[in-house]
Amino acid sequence: MPDAEELFDLGQAARVEGRYAEAEAFLRDGITVAEKEHGPETLEVAYLLNELGVTFKYSGRFDEAFELYQRALAIVEDPVDVAGLHHNLGGLEHARGHYARAAVHARLSVEIRRDALGDDHVDVAADRAALAAILDSLGEDDEAERLLRDAMVVFARELGPDHLEVGITMSNLASLLHKRGDVRQAEPMYRRALAERERVCGPDQPELAVTVHNLATLCAETGRADEAKALYERAVALLEPAVEPDHPTLTASRDALAAVIVAQQADMG
Repeated sequence: MPDAEELFDLGQAARVEGRYAEAEAFLRDGITVAEKEHGPETLEVAYLLNELGVTFKYSGRFDEAFELYQRALAIVEDPVDVAGLHHNLGGLEHARGHYARAAVHARLSVEIRRDALGDDHVDVAADRAALAAILDSLGEDDEAERLLRDAMVVFARELGPDHLEVGITMSNLASLLHKRGDVRQAEPMYRRALAERERVCGPDQPELAVTVHNLATLCAETGRADEAKALYERAVALLEPAVEPDHPTLTASRDALAAVIVAQQADMG
């Protein structure tokens, strides 16, 4: 069997490619190996627990992800590691719809990592971008927009304008502008963000589904039912093989697709 580090790498690669079941198998094996080789309360185990938590978050297994993050948080001591886990807990609570709790974790992540790495570090920018998405959900869109635009500047400078983080942040900024009713700015941002993420990750990555769903909603709202239907169908197809049946984005896409179909049938009648 590969060692714990190799199993971590295999699991992470499978998770990034959207192969969540394979990722889980690699990471569970990695945890078993790491506990035998290093002990149950070691960093090697914590990193594997965290990565498995990320996998479960993406696949919609939120309660299991929470337990894994908490186990890892009880092990790590380095401020950067602590910040990373609060970042992930913030993302998890955001996905669950627990926005106030999410903001607490996200602000802690920004503060801890900023103190450790400095204000302009790319990881601090990632923490701010994550916080911005949560603040947007809380209706604090002015601060959210500022944080997203600041993060995009850091990502473009440090990672390059075509980096995946730029595309993710652009998608979040498009969502904020869309909620404000600024379709003229939001639509090209959605399309550029989607194209950038497809270029980096491929067209079948389940994580594309949020941007696809949001673009579909914009098309539906602006009277383009056929395009909206095709995009909702794509979001469902991206998620169905990879996530839990009650995953919130999958549920939202299915419901929206059904509504578009009903509206089209009513128009035909």
